[in-house]
Amino acid sequence: MFDVLAEKLELAWRKLRGQDRITETNIQEALREVRRALLEADVNLQVVKQFIEEVRQAALGAEVIPGVTPDQQFIKIVYDELVKVMGEANVPLAQAEHPPTIVLMVGLQGSGKTTTCAKLALYLRKQGKKPLLVAGDIYRPAAIDQLKSLGQQIQIPVFELGKADPVEIARQGVATARGQGYDYVILDTAGRLQIDLEMMAELEQIKAAVQPHEILLVVDAMMGQEAANLTQAFHERLGLTGAILTKLDGDTRGGAALSIRQVSGQPIKFIGVGEKVEALDPFYPDRMASRILGMGDILSLVEKAQEEIDLGDAAAMAEKMMTAQFDFNDFLKQMRLIKRMGSLASLLRLVPGMSKISDEQLQKGQEQLARAEAMINSMTPEERRNPDLLARSVSRKRRVALGSGHKLEDVSRLVSDFQRMRDMMRSMSMGGFPGMLGGRGPLPAGGPQWRGRSQSSRKPDKGGGKKGGNSRGFGSK
Repeated sequence: MFDVLAEKLELAWRKLRGQDRITETNIQEALREVRRALLEADVNLQVVKQFIEEVRQAALGAEVIPGVTPDQQFIKIVYDELVKVMGEANVPLAQAEHPPTIVLMVGLQGSGKTTTCAKLALYLRKQGKKPLLVAGDIYRPAAIDQLKSLGQQIQIPVFELGKADPVEIARQGVATARGQGYDYVILDTAGRLQIDLEMMAELEQIKAAVQPHEILLVVDAMMGQEAANLTQAFHERLGLTGAILTKLDGDTRGGAALSIRQVSGQPIKFIGVGEKVEALDPFYPDRMASRILGMGDILSLVEKAQEEIDLGDAAAMAEKMMTAQFDFNDFLKQMRLIKRMGSLASLLRLVPGMSKISDEQLQKGQEQLARAEAMINSMTPEERRNPDLLARSVSRKRRVALGSGHKLEDVSRLVSDFQRMRDMMRSMSMGGFPGMLGGRGPLPAGGPQWRGRSQSSRKPDKGGGKKGGNSRGFGSK
């Protein structure tokens, strides 16, 4: 979501490149670019003014660091101020001394509040907590059914009383959670298309009835500057303890993330990064500032991987790689792991240096992975376990191409690339890369090595294994 903002800020750094130091004169043009970038990202005007002034004072008062250029020093100053604006540190969810912890979810209709309730419940369960969802939105058609459906999907119970009084639903929901030993109770409340007195009065009554430990405002990141006004209105009436920013994976300019904390003084606690019910991440200001400046977010990437990867499986996979026993089954498993972690685009954005990768390149990468998966699915179990079978047989490759709907050249390229990858793994395990000091030397001109012989010394298996080959096609197991 911050791609455009990152591009605009890049212009600001260029203004200082080639300068020997930061001065009042040369910083003005850079600050002008930063101001323009923030306003175009729909950051609240007052927040922009304050931010620019803080950056200007910090830049002019900064000590010159040996070996650091003015543009690098300026980037560090902007990074520090971004972190400060967004809250400096992650603020975890409250935890009551005597359970359950009561979380009141509020916000406008269409912000993704009901889905976010389910996402938060799933997040808490992954932390070893026992959450209960309470369906308190009696006005929006199918809101209760939606929460029940989400609850079934993630196997978390939902308390509901149909179209009863929302205050009574909240009261009885909390009583049920307390009586049945739940750690958290998450109250879904009604939203409106706009803030009105009736809505606020109802929320105040619910607050008075259940005394929540957390009052979280669910904000659509696409609201831009309006997010600041929304936050202020809810905070004045209810006393917010934090916010959850949704739809950060969409085509939004990101201004809400830089406005909410500054306006309410309360932290953003979570961000919604996708439509899937697992797509909720704790909010870390330093990591978000790093993404805004195109520096990636390797810590979040590692955490996503840790959620999906079993340490035993990882060790076994590493052993296979080092002994060159890695096969197409393992390759398929890795591709599916990447899918579970999120879209390829969202993962690459977290890798330092990958923030500027184009949408066209990302699309091409997605298509290549999809083609590879289709071709592997068209292989027999023996071929997946032993890629050499395909390397030696044109008829096998032709059958895989036909079964997967791709060309023979595509299958040949997949097999060839896979063989090269395995050879490189083998060379690394033997003490170096091919052709490098400590390795086994360059690969022979004929192609990859098989057990000490080059590809050119092997005779092809013209029959494709058994006589007549194997006729199974796409999806064979």
